[in-house]
Amino acid sequence: MAEDQGYKIVDVVVFELTEEHLAIREAARDFAEQVLLPGVIERDREMRFPHEEVRQMGEMGFLGMLVREEYGGSGMDNLSYVIAMEEIAKVDASAAVIMSVNNSLVCWGIQEYGTEEQKQKYLPRLATGEWIGAFCLSEPEAGSDATSQKTTAEDKGDYYLLNGVKNWITNGGTSRLHIVFAQTHPEKGHKGINAFLVETDWEGVQIGPKEDKMGIRASDTHSIMYENVRVPRENRLGEDGQGFKIAMKVLTGGRIGIAAQALGIAAGAYQRSLEYAKVRRAFGKPIIDHQAVAFKLAEMATDIEAARVLVYRAAHMKDLGRDVTALSSMAKLFASEVAMRHTTEAVQIHGGYGYVREYHVERMMRDAKITQIYEGTSEIQHIVISRAIRKGQLYQGWE
Repeated sequence: MAEDQGYKIVDVVVFELTEEHLAIREAARDFAEQVLLPGVIERDREMRFPHEEVRQMGEMGFLGMLVREEYGGSGMDNLSYVIAMEEIAKVDASAAVIMSVNNSLVCWGIQEYGTEEQKQKYLPRLATGEWIGAFCLSEPEAGSDATSQKTTAEDKGDYYLLNGVKNWITNGGTSRLHIVFAQTHPEKGHKGINAFLVETDWEGVQIGPKEDKMGIRASDTHSIMYENVRVPRENRLGEDGQGFKIAMKVLTGGRIGIAAQALGIAAGAYQRSLEYAKVRRAFGKPIIDHQAVAFKLAEMATDIEAARVLVYRAAHMKDLGRDVTALSSMAKLFASEVAMRHTTEAVQIHGGYGYVREYHVERMMRDAKITQIYEGTSEIQHIVISRAIRKGQLYQGWE
């Protein structure tokens, strides 16, 4: 706590990127430029999952950044993770969301709530990319309202009988392990929900067709059907009735990952717009020398830097063990709005060229939209933040 002219500053955390953070940024940037960029347009056009690229991401340690070394992960902090996410998303938002789900939702959830046996069995496979994970919460009638789970898990003693449908599942067609949320005790409402670790080759797990999406097209999204799937009791994640709490805690961290993805999309579009504005000429000079374009770039740079501070702060506060429920929502809300607004401006700066695939920004604009929707819509983030304000849980600056 510092004193300044009669005011006091509370809860201010100043962080500085270490040499390790900078090395991670450089490694992720090089990987994105050298491995992801060459085929990114074709993967988007063909809705082709980046199998080889994801395998290399696993080898590089990007799929298990938050997993402790004892379980085969990189054992890095959340700040390292969002730095890498930003660089990956600058080039390929589809690869970034694959990385985000595996790290933030699946690996972190198992590491935080799993038994030692579950951690030993699953985390080494997930952290290295041998297996990819999926987070199965959304249903046809339970999107933002995650309490309305229709999927059931009937307690049969030594196993649970799982039945239901999940949709909008990222990594749905390529994953080998699902974290599935289902209602075991309907009379208890959300306190009757459980979480389960379900292997996709078990009898009764059915993968629906791949969704034909507007953006993040190289990321596979499917509906998943569970029909009389026998889930061993030892594959329940967490205590009985803890499923909803697990989902909300996991999503809080996941929102930091998606905020980093949105930040990367915006930053990538800005970089391409800046490069284009320096070489494209109109009325006898580069368009960056025209105020109409220069001011757009100024607004982009300012908003992106503000989003970066929010995202990095959320990650750093999570590393410190703070409650980042509201802060992660603020980061995701703002970064996703910045991504949508400024990828649209990037297309405008590119003019007609921005409307074709070759210049990348039209894909970035399509990719940006989903960041306002998944892992909690912008409307849900407003609810989370406003609740924190009412409870007096947010840092208020000067007191």
